[in-house]
Amino acid sequence: MREDIVLKPIGTVLAEVEEPVDMPLGGLSSVIEIYPEYAEALKGIEENSHIWILSWFHKAPRDILKSIPLKVNPDLPEYGVFALRAFARPNPIGLSLAELITVEGNRLYVRGLDAIGGTPVLDIKPYYENDIVFSPDTPYIRGKHREMRQKLMTRHALTHHREDCKDLHLAVRMAAIAEDNFGKVNSPEVSVFAVGSGCLADCLQGITRGRLAAPPRFDFVISEQECSSTWKKGDRTLIIKAKKDVGLENIMMLDDEVLFHIELK
Repeated sequence: MREDIVLKPIGTVLAEVEEPVDMPLGGLSSVIEIYPEYAEALKGIEENSHIWILSWFHKAPRDILKSIPLKVNPDLPEYGVFALRAFARPNPIGLSLAELITVEGNRLYVRGLDAIGGTPVLDIKPYYENDIVFSPDTPYIRGKHREMRQKLMTRHALTHHREDCKDLHLAVRMAAIAEDNFGKVNSPEVSVFAVGSGCLADCLQGITRGRLAAPPRFDFVISEQECSSTWKKGDRTLIIKAKKDVGLENIMMLDDEVLFHIELK
């Protein structure tokens, strides 16, 4: 027997974006205002760096069962909405992992929340270590443009490395070149060997989700003299070596050939 479920919002989202079509990929910085009667439930939440936000996408269509991830790439095939994070679905419950920046009274300041202003918040749960699946199997939903793909890789690298640095951006550029040649870089068929700083190795591992074993897909050597990555897929090898020292502000703008020596075997 099917029964109706009644949910009472515990707060609302305060954000500049007010229409779903205007929400950027990856969400934005916003505020969650918890209603006064639920404020006591926030005790201790400031100890968390990240929180899960369950919300109700109140402006989402509820009669759509299949969709194409248009914002990512309109050329991709159609998926069932249960295989996507699309906001349009029979029960438009939003699930967002947001970084908790600060707490001020009954207001949570967060980054990376993909809910528009006025979205009812249903629940908040802390992100725990048990939530981690380091190298999950997922479909290859490839962004149409490299800029979009590099933004996603930057997010993955930042989440893993927790620091924005020059070598993070070098790792993103290397991974983008590898993706251009080999496709999905966190595929079990792709391995990477990094030579350089610990930051470079850490960020490449965060982007590729490569493990040291079971099966081994990632390895590294710390070096102060070299900055390179070697990628393998089947019998093909891609070597990417940084040419010279460049400023952080230029890494994402320079052409591949200006930044790197690239050799595909």
